[in-house]
Amino acid sequence: MDNNTIEQGKTMAIISYLTIIGSVIALILNNDKKNEFAAFHIRQGLGLCSTYLILGYFIGQFDSWLISIGFWIGFGILFFYGVIMAATGKTQEIPLIGRFYQNFFKNLGK
Repeated sequence: MDNNTIEQGKTMAIISYLTIIGSVIALILNNDKKNEFAAFHIRQGLGLCSTYLILGYFIGQFDSWLISIGFWIGFGILFFYGVIMAATGKTQEIPLIGRFYQNFFKNLGK
């Protein structure tokens, strides 16, 4: 990937980590230009947001602040990591689950 592709896709890549709505907006915006860098981060952001929502539903069933705070901190770190990788122009997968997202959403952005 060249620097021009990365610079053009940075905004969409960062937007993709801002809630599920941001991921959908970035996906729609990327349909016109098909930026490879943005597509990588859209897959990561969409996977992270959907995992957060699905696991958050089940974590919410526990009546424990300790479990909830651990969940929020863990996902907060993963979201922050994704935004930093997008802002610095790197295509590094999110630890533990990033490879799964790339395989599961492999048809998005291509």
